[in-house]
Amino acid sequence: MMKQIYTRLKPIITSVLAGLVGLAGGAIIMALWGYPPIAAYQAVFSSVFGSLYGFGSTLAQATPLILTGLTFAIGVRGGLFNIGAEGQMFLGAIGAVAVSLISLPVGLHLIVALLAGMLAGALWSMPASILKTTRGIHEVISTIMLNWIALYLGMYLVIDWLGDPGRAEKSISAAPTARLPGMLSGTSLTYALVVSVIFALIMFFLVWKTTLGFELRVVGQNPGAANYAGINENFSVHSTFILGGMAAGLAGALQIVGHPPTFALYADFSTVRNLGFDGIGVALIGRNHPIGVIFAAIFFAGLNVGARTMQITAGVPLEMVRIIQGVIVIALAAPELLDFWSKLIPGIRNWIGELKGSS
Repeated sequence: MMKQIYTRLKPIITSVLAGLVGLAGGAIIMALWGYPPIAAYQAVFSSVFGSLYGFGSTLAQATPLILTGLTFAIGVRGGLFNIGAEGQMFLGAIGAVAVSLISLPVGLHLIVALLAGMLAGALWSMPASILKTTRGIHEVISTIMLNWIALYLGMYLVIDWLGDPGRAEKSISAAPTARLPGMLSGTSLTYALVVSVIFALIMFFLVWKTTLGFELRVVGQNPGAANYAGINENFSVHSTFILGGMAAGLAGALQIVGHPPTFALYADFSTVRNLGFDGIGVALIGRNHPIGVIFAAIFFAGLNVGARTMQITAGVPLEMVRIIQGVIVIALAAPELLDFWSKLIPGIRNWIGELKGSS
């Protein structure tokens, strides 16, 4: 009985210990360079929990990270390393902006914008999925390349087709009928957070409580056993990419319809840029579990919000803040990161071997 309890609690215990190691490592680095670690961590804590504005800002920043973290986490559960959340998010944002070109009733317009973002993200994930199942192209390579294609395709669409006639630096804003209302007055927090959490819970149910999710996880853990059991591996790969693409596309859409005050996409994609890559760290901290990803996203966002206060209150320069953030994130992600590399490196070696063999 105790062994079963320990097995269930082991990921939580490991994450807590890793977090303490990361905080201790950050404190040592600050102390070595003459900065006060206690004052710095107090500044982070107070900036996140000391005011409604700080807490609301933290939750607002966590909203897209929940979804981009899910993109990577679902991929890992399916035995894939989907690094394409960035590009899938770009296209999701484009989809949500494009919907504002049409007129629809309140409520329906919002639903259509979110569905358009999810559909765009899912469709953008399919080239990598098809290349994986038909040509054996490793998804790390194809998704990274698709990220760059999505960026420049998105820039072209924003500047030439979806640009705001009065402001050349951004797209048209989401129609008022397609916007999510605010949750906390005076902050950028909207009901986008609720949408993200609900989606994460749906993914938890889908991946852990359904036949589709069971097959997805079996293929991810042991493709040979999955094949022996008659599970369609290609279908599972496509399903994994589509679910991850939907999550990233929804993140992009929410950054448009649920991100005041502009409710728009800037031509340089600063509204959504790097959130897909940050999602990888969030997924690793959350142990690639939908529930863990929710809390990891809030923690990650809290570090970003607290970084500014750490500079002002404790006098820690920005470069040192980034180093401390990196130490904490690496320590938290280390348990999952080790497992990640143990699976990734053999996969790339096998892919290179297949290329050599075919040539």
